Amino acid sequence: MHYVKMMEKPLMRKCCNNQIWLVILISFVLCFVLLCFDYSALTGNQDGVTAVLVSNYENSITTQKSESLQFTTSLNETLIGPNRTNFLTRQPSKDKQSVKEKPVADSCSGKYIYIHDLPRRFNQELIESCESITVGTERNICPYLVNSGLGHEVEDLEGVLLNKSWYSTNQFLLAVIFHNKMKQYRCLTNDSSLASAIYVPFYAGLDVGRYLWGVKASIRDQSSFDFVKWMVSQPEWEKMWGRDHFLVVGRISWDFRRQTDNESDWGSKLRFLPESNNMSMLSIESSSWNNDYAIPYPTCFHPSKDSEVLQWQDKMRRKKRPYLFSFAGAPRPDLQDSVRGKIIEECQASKNLCKLQECSYGVNGAITCDNPANVMRLFQNSVYCLQPAGDSYTRRSIFDAILAGCIPVFFHPGTAYAQYKWHLPQNYSKYSVFVPVKDVKDWKAGINETLLRIPEERVVSMREEVIRLIPNIIYADPRSRLETFEDAFDLAVKGILDRIDGVRKVIRDGGDPSAGFADGDDFKYTFSGYVGET
Repeated sequence: MHYVKMMEKPLMRKCCNNQIWLVILISFVLCFVLLCFDYSALTGNQDGVTAVLVSNYENSITTQKSESLQFTTSLNETLIGPNRTNFLTRQPSKDKQSVKEKPVADSCSGKYIYIHDLPRRFNQELIESCESITVGTERNICPYLVNSGLGHEVEDLEGVLLNKSWYSTNQFLLAVIFHNKMKQYRCLTNDSSLASAIYVPFYAGLDVGRYLWGVKASIRDQSSFDFVKWMVSQPEWEKMWGRDHFLVVGRISWDFRRQTDNESDWGSKLRFLPESNNMSMLSIESSSWNNDYAIPYPTCFHPSKDSEVLQWQDKMRRKKRPYLFSFAGAPRPDLQDSVRGKIIEECQASKNLCKLQECSYGVNGAITCDNPANVMRLFQNSVYCLQPAGDSYTRRSIFDAILAGCIPVFFHPGTAYAQYKWHLPQNYSKYSVFVPVKDVKDWKAGINETLLRIPEERVVSMREEVIRLIPNIIYADPRSRLETFEDAFDLAVKGILDRIDGVRKVIRDGGDPSAGFADGDDFKYTFSGYVGET
């Protein structure tokens, strides 16, 4: 027994020693495995990380250089620069770089726009002093400035307007609406060297609107002189001497083309200043000079979603239209060449075929034609909407008619065909009827007979084209963005970018960029080339 106990002690000691060594060995193996794994994690993707660091270091230098050129806290708040390498994006290691990846195309290439940060007196201070700016005769423009320049929401107690996307919009505020939409443009840049176009948010229409009646010409022109003086002092000007610059106004171009210094002459001389002559201007009605472009008057419909556009189009397709034609407007007895008097006479004589809504200034005008529900009700119930010239060639009613799915009837090519070439089809017979009236003294229109002769299949086709055009002529709410439709703003931006790109091509080809840029077109408003229904 004693012998057995003596043998157990060495055996136990031996077993314990073996177990200790086994634990040590296992621990060593585990540590070695962990060290190897950790080392591979640290070194295996080192080249990829280095590439990211180098790429982002280079991009940070480029970004800092561009941002140091121009950064504003007001106009360029939501600027988007060219695509940069994302630091968090994993880069391929060397063993995977044998297959080259295709570079990602810049979706904004050729579309970048830079917004000039003008002194406040050229835009913001005009808004702040809105009580000095009238909408025509008796009221100031302040009430229309709410909701990003759209005006107050319109009450629609009878369901004429379908949804809450309708506002009491004033046409003179197009510059404000356009500016607010431009702030949301997806291809803005704060690096002017990357820009394909320079947008200049000078509210020239609001400025001159303070001085149109009974004010000296020198006062009307003062802001224009100060504006061009500031513009030419900026480094962006020298790039193309202003030919890549554009501005937007909510008045007709003729308000800025006073050719003499006679106190009795209308408007300012902004567009005849040599520096301004190098710029392009977008307005609700263009002049006969090549550097003026027409874009649609703002209507009162400003949808925030695609579904609102589709719902409205569907409603216009389903509308029953009891009147053959209609007219909303007032006579112009002081304008000798106006056809309005004849149109009103024919409408009144046509009894149930025509519906007339007379508009007038002051209280009556505010109750009738200033209310979009009244105008939409009239046009929705009409197959054709008569569109004679207003105080100038054009009128906002053109776009109210299209919005209501009503086929417009024009009497002069300058009312639409020579104007809105970025927004309306070149083949004007697809969406409208032309009844040329060169001289009201020779009035032989016979509107009833002319419209009744048009085949029903063509009427259906024209109405469908008019309804299809609705997105082209509306300005969506600046506080949102349509997903699938291009609105009037989008088409205007595309148009001016194409215009400036054409000038660049002339320069690349060694041509003279000033040739034809601002020339007058004496044939723009003539009847040549237009075939009417009679």
